[in-house]
Amino acid sequence: MGARGPGSANIVSISSRIWTGRQGDGRTDREDLGRAAYAGRRGRSLVDELAAGVQRAVAAWADDEQIQLPHTLAVAVEPTARPEFGDYTTNVAFALAKVARRAPLAIAQALAPRVVALCPLATAGEAAAPGYVNLTVDFWPGLLGPDLPTFAPAATKVVVEHTSVNPNKAAHVGHLRSAVVGDVIARLLRRVGTGVEVHNYVDDLGKQVADTLIGLLHLDFTDPVPTHRFDDFCWDLYAEVARRVATDPEWQARERAALEALERQDNGTAWVGQLMTDRLVHEQLEDMGRFHIQYDLLVHESDIVREGFWARAFADLSRSPRLVHETTGRLAGCWVLRTGADPSDDGLPEPEAAAGDPRFNPDKVLVRSNGTLTYVAKDIAYHLWKFGRLDQDFQYRSTGGDGPWTTARVGEPPPHAFGRADRVVNVIDHRQDYAQEMVRLALAALGHDDAATALTHVSYGVVSLSPATAAQLGVDTSAGRSSYPMAGRQGIGIKVSELLAVVKEAVAASRSRDSGLSSQEIAVGAIRYYLLRHNLSTEIVFDVDAARDVHGNTGPYLMYAHARASSVLRRVADVPVDDVPRPLTPAERALARQLAAWPAVLEEAAAAVNPTLLATYAYRLAEEFTQFYETHPVARAAPGERSGRIRLTRRVERVLHDALDVLGLPAPEEM
Repeated sequence: MGARGPGSANIVSISSRIWTGRQGDGRTDREDLGRAAYAGRRGRSLVDELAAGVQRAVAAWADDEQIQLPHTLAVAVEPTARPEFGDYTTNVAFALAKVARRAPLAIAQALAPRVVALCPLATAGEAAAPGYVNLTVDFWPGLLGPDLPTFAPAATKVVVEHTSVNPNKAAHVGHLRSAVVGDVIARLLRRVGTGVEVHNYVDDLGKQVADTLIGLLHLDFTDPVPTHRFDDFCWDLYAEVARRVATDPEWQARERAALEALERQDNGTAWVGQLMTDRLVHEQLEDMGRFHIQYDLLVHESDIVREGFWARAFADLSRSPRLVHETTGRLAGCWVLRTGADPSDDGLPEPEAAAGDPRFNPDKVLVRSNGTLTYVAKDIAYHLWKFGRLDQDFQYRSTGGDGPWTTARVGEPPPHAFGRADRVVNVIDHRQDYAQEMVRLALAALGHDDAATALTHVSYGVVSLSPATAAQLGVDTSAGRSSYPMAGRQGIGIKVSELLAVVKEAVAASRSRDSGLSSQEIAVGAIRYYLLRHNLSTEIVFDVDAARDVHGNTGPYLMYAHARASSVLRRVADVPVDDVPRPLTPAERALARQLAAWPAVLEEAAAAVNPTLLATYAYRLAEEFTQFYETHPVARAAPGERSGRIRLTRRVERVLHDALDVLGLPAPEEM
């Protein structure tokens, strides 16, 4: 039987290619927008070389058989599921069967020897039912070549927005997921040569800010104020105000008045609000800094309004039939963005979020009847600026030292031009899918189709609490649910600062000695990896005990694998290494194959802006190295085997170090 590669438990397969053009010209058409940045990499990965060999074999076969190939032909080269099927496999014969009107197995039998003849890396080829070509390859050229892939700098600039926590209370673990995912995407894009600018959007005009603000202004502080951090205090304060606003008309009126005062920005309430949010943002940045998360620019929503960005966007958008001023009904007085497929036949498609999404509203309010702006309106203006489509700019000031720059009331010359992106990546949870679609629709309605296409929303599942963790926080778990949502308005959640303290304590308790990496740095790596290893679309059911675990598929396991490789190399530092190839054992081949996948994993993860691919790869590399280490002595190996094992270990250390760096985890020489 044939073997399909993606099912392999030992390697990540990132290998789809589209062959464009006539027979054997070797060109590729990378369909995803993100792939354009990686075309300049010096040299090709092993998978690229195999795909090119398959292309040449297909072209030769088609010429011999006088078969006209289609303009595009998918050539997928993937790892095999089991070693007895070779190292890699391709299913190209199935696509050719439709063109040649022949059985896939017969085509595979004809292709196998041609691939071996036309691809220097392929040492053997075998056809397998129902039509796969399984290939055995020579890994030595790769092991003797450069340790890490290099990428030519791209001419494009990507703005990555992530975190964007409301500045009204302490950040919790759900916010940390956005920050960690966004940080890894930025690191990944930089790793493949793309220029990146990281934004943190500060929504200092929102309802949540208004609620905390009226709590500071109107609640009676007769009891001593707790001595913990200000954002912790505001966490409790916000929950108390939210409880009152839900039922008390007087507090509802205060909330409305605060919202209007914040947006006018010409009054004492707005000044107090700015002082409050500045302090909260400072403490949130401290939390994120402990996780090695940095930003280039803090964009304040108040500055978008102050600089008149929405006024300019509104003037342009008002010429579109999609922006309507309602005069009757429940939306009377509002300016509404119509999202249906019709509005005066402007040719724009109906937003994807409309199909079966309960959050979808065909009439999206941008300006309320009282003149205040909705979040989406300000986000539209912000994105016009991100893409350089406004002839206006912010005022900026430095926050000092290595800290980010920030938009400001009064500014100073920035170090370079901010914004003006070729592509925008927004890391926002799936609850904002509809809002992101509205921004994209508005960009298209304004005639910026290229910007609408270049806006990527990295949507991810929210973080909920396991029953055990929820119970520890005092949540009623009698309903027996599998998870419980965090609720800032109720004061329910795991704060970032508390999480780090809990995991740090667990790490310290599990250590036999304190040398090497600090317990806090191990805890940071453990938490980052915990938030990265899950598929982006899945909800993370956060459990404190699981986050504290340092065994199995965890960040500490990856860090320990790197430390182990470093330790081995220290012991053989003076041993000479030759370049004489020799047959590899099955464990050595599995490790070599995983190492060979790293360039393709980087490319595909960057193209798909999916950091989970990196986490999966790093874990499987650590697994393969652990199995190799436990069965293959290095320092005590026989002379004929020692050089190859040293070379494999050295490559593991460097590739794993590279992967850990992109993931934002430490790469310790000892734990």
